[in-house]
Amino acid sequence: MRDIRYTSSPLLASKTPVWRSKFIVAMLALVFIVLIARAAHVQVFGNAFFQHQGEVRFARTLELPASRGRILDRNGLLLASSVVAPSIWAIPEDVERNPAKLQQLARLLGMPMAELSKKLADEDKTFVWLKRQVDEPVARQIAELKIPGIYQRKEYKRKYPEGEAAAHVVGFANVENKGQEGAELSFEQQLAGRAGSRRVIKDRLGRVVEAVGDEVPPVDGRDIQLSIDSKVQFFAYQKLRDAVTRHKARSGSVVVLDSVTGEVLALANYPSYTPDNRRNLTGAQLRNIALTDTFEPGSTMKPITVAAALEAGRVTPQTVINTAPGSYQLDRFTIRDTHNYGALTVEGVIQKSSNVGALKISQRMKPQEMWDTYTALGYGRRPDLAFPGAATGRLKPWRGWRPVEQATMAYGYGLSASLFQMAHSYTAFAHDGQVIAATLLKSPDGAPAAGSPVFSEKTARAVRKMLQMAAGPGGTGQRAQTVGYSVGGKSGTAHKQVGKGYASNKYRAWFTGLAPIDKPRVIVAVMIDEPSNGEYFGGAVAAPVFSEVVQQTLRIMGVQPDVAVKPEIVAEQVQESL
Repeated sequence: MRDIRYTSSPLLASKTPVWRSKFIVAMLALVFIVLIARAAHVQVFGNAFFQHQGEVRFARTLELPASRGRILDRNGLLLASSVVAPSIWAIPEDVERNPAKLQQLARLLGMPMAELSKKLADEDKTFVWLKRQVDEPVARQIAELKIPGIYQRKEYKRKYPEGEAAAHVVGFANVENKGQEGAELSFEQQLAGRAGSRRVIKDRLGRVVEAVGDEVPPVDGRDIQLSIDSKVQFFAYQKLRDAVTRHKARSGSVVVLDSVTGEVLALANYPSYTPDNRRNLTGAQLRNIALTDTFEPGSTMKPITVAAALEAGRVTPQTVINTAPGSYQLDRFTIRDTHNYGALTVEGVIQKSSNVGALKISQRMKPQEMWDTYTALGYGRRPDLAFPGAATGRLKPWRGWRPVEQATMAYGYGLSASLFQMAHSYTAFAHDGQVIAATLLKSPDGAPAAGSPVFSEKTARAVRKMLQMAAGPGGTGQRAQTVGYSVGGKSGTAHKQVGKGYASNKYRAWFTGLAPIDKPRVIVAVMIDEPSNGEYFGGAVAAPVFSEVVQQTLRIMGVQPDVAVKPEIVAEQVQESL
């Protein structure tokens, strides 16, 4: 073989400048230095940043939902509870496009095929909800389809066994298990619990690769026990619904209080809604009218006016008030009774519901005396009740009262209150002069509630007697009488305000009362809004609902009957002055 002499090549034989070799070596060294510096930055100095970036892309904290606490009635019956309800989601690009299986999926989800196709159309998405909180049997059928790209997530859904009867009390929670109305909102902190968490690594398709770190278990919410009696609640709702339908009224409400403990036994409104199906509901339908809406209470305020006068020593039950000729001119206003009752005792003023008698009694008092009594009973103040949206009502400061305003307030015009405020104020009559705090939670021991004195025991008993007369023969609330129990109460009928005036043919009918008379156990207040089937007086429209609710409630409570005679209605005299 021929020897090759590389040095004989002119190219190799030429001398290379020394600086060029040094430059190349220096550049190589610089590259290595940069690489080492970069590696040090990534691995040592900037490690936390790059670790965070990796976690942002692939590490996820999965929420472990807590089971929401139950809502129970006073007897331990369920008003609201959580059940497992898986939610269905998908990764669109992974979904197998099998027409037959997708048709079955759409049917199980209760949606048109076009809607399902629209949800799965964007294949750039890595997550899309198909339907939240489906029933477990449906979820099992979906799982049996084994469609790639369709997944499930464990969630909880609220169930409301009492339905529309207790809807305004219990309220509801949304799809995220957050309370939105009623007790669900009021007691959100106790019911919600605390969600747990689990740290995982996911791949780009959202699948869990591995768990990292410790799992934090969820803490389930606490149960709450309301003072509501579901049997009383359902019966009150049923009788209210019947009355609203029969009288072709716009709406109605009933409040039932335990006059010993202050517990709310029932709080019903009609129309209502089904908490499990809230589609197309408006804010008006969701309002708990008995607590959130205020009205002029009409003649149901007369016993309070009389009680204030008795307590101040301005009158006695037998003081004679001349109501003739059935009207009274005050400034440019004429105040009328439905009849010319002539001379009435103070007891007779309540029994016959005389506007003229009530205003003449109020004229014997100072405005501040009336205002002090009203505010002590809770008028013009927000009820101290754990419930969202409870209304304050309207009561002008006494310094600004004109004589005609003092007169009209005596029989329930010129101020406003909710039905709940009206019922609560009557605890002063039932509790021997003390107004007691109301509560939506069951009293742990059923002990009598502590009260704040407003009237003397003598005054409270005197007013109870007047209420019994008003609901008895010759009174305006005869239809409030109940088989087996003595009752007392006051009817009221108020023209509805329209703008700055009053509608001549629109009314609200009220009845508020208590039973049994000697030792009251319950207070029931009823309001029927815009009865339009001929009758509209409170004694004709609201009093019968009071009668039925009182009788059933006392039986449920195990209260022994205190009278052996049947209700006696001697005349159809159920009208009262407006």
